[in-house]
Amino acid sequence: MRAIVFDLDGTLIDSLPDLAASVNVVLAARGLPALPSAQIEKMIGDGARMLVTRGFAASGAKMTEADLDHFLNYYTAHAADETAPYPGIEATLQELHAAGHKLAVCTNKPAAAAREVLAALNLDRYFTTITGGDSTQFRKPDPRHLAATLETLGTSNAVMIGDHHNDMAVAAGCNIPGIFAAWGYGHATSPYIANAATELPGIIRTLPGAGR
Repeated sequence: MRAIVFDLDGTLIDSLPDLAASVNVVLAARGLPALPSAQIEKMIGDGARMLVTRGFAASGAKMTEADLDHFLNYYTAHAADETAPYPGIEATLQELHAAGHKLAVCTNKPAAAAREVLAALNLDRYFTTITGGDSTQFRKPDPRHLAATLETLGTSNAVMIGDHHNDMAVAAGCNIPGIFAAWGYGHATSPYIANAATELPGIIRTLPGAGR
């Protein structure tokens, strides 16, 4: 059966409330005003360092390593305060897992925070492996990030699901199909688009080579 690799933020979970709160906590510690969630949403997708860097840049300041450490420590402790799975995600994971697919996460979020939030939401039980942005020296859109996940799964027969152009880029780089999750934060083009999580099993069954 084809393995299925998911992005995390904007794909499996709506983490914007906790990401935005964490960015604003760090900004406040430097005496900077809070940014609206809608503005922070556009900064998500390239990992914690870029998120915090963009937050400071939008405030007219420069991030320091101490600011990044503050963000990572605070966010990891509060990663599931208001974060929740998107509608239909858990039922979809149950269906795919029951059908025999190996499931994995490949995210630019730090691995510890990814595991923390998935465990808090009781979703970690579905995944064979979780590859974070600090799990290898590469991160999306570098296809070697996804390749490391596929190596852990022991297969190259897979599909990537994500809400960001980085996810479609790594899928193309690894020569596997990419399904764009249209409910998330980002924008991308793909021949395969899901407008709701519950559409994913049907789309996966129609992919070339489905079931092999």
